[in-house]
Amino acid sequence: MTDRREVQFTFDCADPGALAEFWAQVLGYRVQDPPAGFSTWEEALEAWNVPRERWNDASAVVDPGGVGPRLFFQRVPEGKQVKNRLHPDVRAAPGLAGDARMAALEAEAERLGALGATRLARYEPAPPFAAGHIVMADPEGNEFCLD
Repeated sequence: MTDRREVQFTFDCADPGALAEFWAQVLGYRVQDPPAGFSTWEEALEAWNVPRERWNDASAVVDPGGVGPRLFFQRVPEGKQVKNRLHPDVRAAPGLAGDARMAALEAEAERLGALGATRLARYEPAPPFAAGHIVMADPEGNEFCLD
C-alpha cells in the first residue's frame, strides 16, 4: 500500500467543453480521450443513449506526459458567485526574476487574453517574498495567477 494520492481539480462551470479547451491551451494539456472501443466522445455518448442536450455536461483534460493533475469540468446550474478560495497558479516564468520575469508574465497574459482570459490585476515584485504575478480570470470568471 502507498501513502501517495493522485489529485484531480474540478471546475464547476456553464460550458464544460469550452472551458476544457481553454485550459488545455493554457497548460499544454489535451482533452481526455474517449473510452476504449470508441473513436469519439460523441460516438460513446450516443452508444450509451445519453440525450444530446446532456453531451456537454462534463469534460476533462489531461497532461499528455502523465505528470500533472487531471482537470475535470462539470456543468452546474448556478453561475460563479464570489472569489475562488482555491485557484491555480500557472507557472509561466520559472527561474526568472525582476523585469525578465514580469515581461514573460506579460507575454503569457497577452497569449491567454487572445484565448478568452481576462486580466484582473498586476502585482509588482516585492522582495524578499513576492516575485510579482498577474491575476487573470478564465472565460467563466475563475481566477488564476500567472506566477
